[in-house]
Amino acid sequence: MDKIITKLYEIIKESSDLIATEESIQLYMYETFAELVGDIFTHLNQVAKEQKQSEGWKVKRADWKTVQFLFGPVRYHRTLMVDHESQNHYPLDECLGIRNYQRHSPLVEVKVAELASKCTYRDTADLLKEWTAVMISHQTVGSLLKRVGTAQSREDEESVLELEEAAELPKGKKVNYFYAEADGVFVRGTKKKKSLEVRHAIVYEGWEKNGKRVSLKEPKAIMTTKKTAGFWAEVQAFTANHYALQQAQVITNSDGGQGYTADKFQEAFSQSNYPVLNQLDSYHVYQGLNRAFGAQATLFKRQVKQALKAHNLDDLTVWLDTYESTLDETLALEKLKIFRTYVLRNWDRIFDWREKVEQAPKDARGLGAMESNQRHISFRMKKRGMHWSEEGCEAMVKVKQGMLNHTLREAYLHQQNRSARQQRKLKQTIRLSSLLHEKTRQSVGAKNGAIPLYASHSSAMGQLFKTFR
Repeated sequence: MDKIITKLYEIIKESSDLIATEESIQLYMYETFAELVGDIFTHLNQVAKEQKQSEGWKVKRADWKTVQFLFGPVRYHRTLMVDHESQNHYPLDECLGIRNYQRHSPLVEVKVAELASKCTYRDTADLLKEWTAVMISHQTVGSLLKRVGTAQSREDEESVLELEEAAELPKGKKVNYFYAEADGVFVRGTKKKKSLEVRHAIVYEGWEKNGKRVSLKEPKAIMTTKKTAGFWAEVQAFTANHYALQQAQVITNSDGGQGYTADKFQEAFSQSNYPVLNQLDSYHVYQGLNRAFGAQATLFKRQVKQALKAHNLDDLTVWLDTYESTLDETLALEKLKIFRTYVLRNWDRIFDWREKVEQAPKDARGLGAMESNQRHISFRMKKRGMHWSEEGCEAMVKVKQGMLNHTLREAYLHQQNRSARQQRKLKQTIRLSSLLHEKTRQSVGAKNGAIPLYASHSSAMGQLFKTFR
């Protein structure tokens, strides 16, 4: 501590201003913490080595390893050992949960992925350099994001396999009404003229009000670039692992596009004893209306909208035919034809779900939250000349999903293969290390003693001896 205080005095004395002072103190703090943690890891390695030697393991060699933490690179000594089956191990790395060839701490990897999901790889590298002791390239940022995203993807795949192999459904939360919406977002791929579709679903329990602001209740997201079957398998597995929908009325919403039809929702939420209600997304209906009739309010547009709201097919047909007779341009006729086909193909799905259930909840609202939630993907992955590989796109959306659902760190740590047994071993090693590292008590000297006298008490030495009593 005295050394640290002395160093701080020197920094303050030599710095020209408070900004330079703080920067120098920050750098010194990083260096000091990294050095201390390295010493602790080296000491833990010694304890772990002695433990394994007592179990019959043999020492093969000792070397150094450097791992980048948020506060700086930590360099520590570790021992390579051979077990009874001639397998190589680094006992300390296994206890700490550090992979072979891992160069960044778990927190650094997760933080990099979380930051890269909000800004570009280059901006991520610059921000880390500016605010932490982590100095990495934008290529490394991409590699770390792929690693973390792959961990979340594997966790989802395992969830699907567990559901397929389970003898019965997991016990989940019971709800009376359950809501789900799904749609896709296309992003540019690295191959010429080829896009990648990000399939996206949100599930929630209803709505919550905070003053005048309304938000979804317990929203969860499922995102992937997998094919339609894989996407719906993940939706089904996620829902089954969190909810018991046997007695729940499931209400769903989509634009009716390929891969998002009513039968897909019915299959994904088949555990419900009630038919799954699937309505056509009103945003896409009125978007098609504006394309066919224009943005301006007209008599034809108003009457068609009213017919849609009243679900009156006869009136709709009359007004569409009447408007068509007024058109001369081929492009306008084609737009109207597309709108007519879309509406008639999905006519049975154009309804307000609140009119289809016996008793709608008091806080019931119309569905249509998907479009605003798509911004999580589009704001980060579209435009600005961005192109995505299949691996990078899947990793990015899985990181997004993990952050929205608060499962990213748990999934990452689970895929690190650090078991509960390894955690107990680490605690035992630290406990033994603290006992071995305990300082000896300071000597206070002898409590009793005597000085021998080899002369008579009446002599000069005897008189001196008496004064010591």
